[in-house]
Amino acid sequence: MTAATHSSLFPPVPDSADAVLEGLDPEQRAVATALHGPVCVLAGAGTGKTRAITHRIAYGVRAGILQPSSVLAVTFTNRAAGEMRGRLRQLGAQGVQARTFHSAALRQLQFFWPKAIGGSLPRLVDRKIQLVADAAAACRIRLDRGELRDVTAEIEWSKVTQTVPADYPLAAVKTGREAPRDPAEIAQIYSVYEDLKRDRTVIDFEDVLLLTVGILQDRHDIADQVRAQYQHFVVDEYQDVSPLQQRLLELWLGDRDSLCVVGDASQTIYSFTGATPDHLLDFRTRHPGATVVKLVRDYRSTPQVVHLANGLLAQARGRAADHRLELISQRPAGPEPVYTEYTDEPAEAEGAARRIRELVDAGVPAAEIAILFRTNSQSETYEQALADAGVPYQLRGAERFFDRPEVRKAGVALRAAARFGGNDALLDDTVDLPSQVRAVLSGEGWTTEPPAGSGAVRERWESLAALVNLAHDVAAARPAATLADFVAELDERANAQHAPTVQGVTLASLHSAKGLEWDVVFLVGVAEGMMPITYAKTDEQIEEERRLLYVGVTRARERLHVSWSLSRTPGGRPGRRPSHFLDGLRPGSTGTVGRGGGAGGGGVERGFTGGAAAAPRRTQRSPARCRVCGRTLTDAGEMKLMRCDGCPSDMDEGLYERLRAWRADQARLSGQPAFCVFTDRTLMAIAESAPDDDRELARIPGVGMRKLNRYGADVLAICAGQEPGGEEAGG
Repeated sequence: MTAATHSSLFPPVPDSADAVLEGLDPEQRAVATALHGPVCVLAGAGTGKTRAITHRIAYGVRAGILQPSSVLAVTFTNRAAGEMRGRLRQLGAQGVQARTFHSAALRQLQFFWPKAIGGSLPRLVDRKIQLVADAAAACRIRLDRGELRDVTAEIEWSKVTQTVPADYPLAAVKTGREAPRDPAEIAQIYSVYEDLKRDRTVIDFEDVLLLTVGILQDRHDIADQVRAQYQHFVVDEYQDVSPLQQRLLELWLGDRDSLCVVGDASQTIYSFTGATPDHLLDFRTRHPGATVVKLVRDYRSTPQVVHLANGLLAQARGRAADHRLELISQRPAGPEPVYTEYTDEPAEAEGAARRIRELVDAGVPAAEIAILFRTNSQSETYEQALADAGVPYQLRGAERFFDRPEVRKAGVALRAAARFGGNDALLDDTVDLPSQVRAVLSGEGWTTEPPAGSGAVRERWESLAALVNLAHDVAAARPAATLADFVAELDERANAQHAPTVQGVTLASLHSAKGLEWDVVFLVGVAEGMMPITYAKTDEQIEEERRLLYVGVTRARERLHVSWSLSRTPGGRPGRRPSHFLDGLRPGSTGTVGRGGGAGGGGVERGFTGGAAAAPRRTQRSPARCRVCGRTLTDAGEMKLMRCDGCPSDMDEGLYERLRAWRADQARLSGQPAFCVFTDRTLMAIAESAPDDDRELARIPGVGMRKLNRYGADVLAICAGQEPGGEEAGG
């Protein structure tokens, strides 16, 4: 019997304790029989960790060493807890509690509240966002929907890291969090939010853990009662434990050491929620006598997929990387990962949909195929491509693109502009469909530069940016297209995606794909700026992005397709490059090391569309480099300036201010936002280079032929020290 991790078929209930151990590999058997003292299981992706720990519990119960009612197994999702309970029943270990942290804490809180506090437990609110909105209103702080979601996330992070409102601003700075509002405002909202909960006699999800911790700390008699009930603990996904969950676990344990933890530091991808692998990595320090077992036999993925996964971690840095596990595939050989480069994002989506159509036609179940991407905003292009190819799909962990509130609201605004645009001053000076869409969506929160950091504000901006990108695509395909034509296109796309999606291809972000697996995985958009994401700046953030890609790779059982595109839109400048995480791993990249020391079979494909002549453009183009330090530039803003943000600027401040004043006049005359004339970055680039003629000005990213023809003479006059019209500036 193999230790396959994805089979839904379970063997008959074992007839003895020894029979429980049958079919386990040596390391899994070591886990199952280590029933005394602290145990730490370091389990790589696909190594059968759930199998190992459920057999451990079952063996202890069947051998009479563990009483079922004295065991508490905790994990992080209801799905994982349900799977654990199902496996324990199949192994004859009924009566063991397998719950999430919150479920276990809530059960204890409900039981002990009358004794510890008196009365009944306050009502648990399912969604705290309305309470946060009320708190913000009480503080006279206006939050839009995205900011409301982000501030709610900050409150949740504060509570799981045991940060009180007064300490939030300092804690945010210390941890490098990108606060969605002024930290002092968030602290004020957080404080009023806590007051409102008390006034309304309600508690939230995090309070369940906080209150349980408080009762166990203050009431030793209750703590002793809990410890008498539960004497043996198993914690799954231990790398995702928050400081608050760790504190609860310590209170459950008391001074005992009957604890088994299971985790993989290389799959830590939720640090933004307060999760930290430190408790896993420090386990042997806290428990010097612990038994440590490493599971490295991968039963999920082929050697080819495992080789890529190992290669990704081999280049990692930091504390988690020092504890990485080298996986060893136990499956027969499969195809090499396929790496495909496309000219643009629509071509990448169409290429993936075409391959999936071929796989489905060849008999691969659609439910065994997944497309994984970095951000939810990428889903729309793939939803449309699959719909066009007639492939059913299901979206996991996110709303459909056209169901998102910001997209629906943008559609209403665009429809109104299409109907009444002749009376809208905002559209008076727009010259084409893309500029019309940009002008309308600027009123909905779209800007030329994305907001800093992640969260709902960023996701909303990305949704609107996807509509702006679509407008460029429509205009390129149909130059005479009107705003009404664009609205009709949106309606057609939305209607096409309302088809039933049962048993379809899974579309999911990498974060929501954790814990899942498929026969075939398409990892898309694996380019600099998306993987790692642009706002990942610190070494720790970049390493978490690498781990996120590792999680994506290890979701594939048999076939893995990795792709990226050179530009965002058809005909766009091919300035992108594949993620540097793939350097030395994909055939043809610098320092490529294949299996056995060579590049191997490769499976390399070039997915160029637009004819063979398009392909050489990639090799002829030099990468954009900082003109100060020479570093390769990948961030769009830095490429516009042709220097790193951190490198010194030689900008003419006086010229920059004159350009800003001129831009303000132009924006006022045209009735458009200032950025529609030129963005701040473009003005900075002009002020730094001070171009002398049309040719030099046209080289600056963000100018373009249309703006050169319209504004070039004025800009060059200002750069020459003249007023637009030829007069000397400043006398």
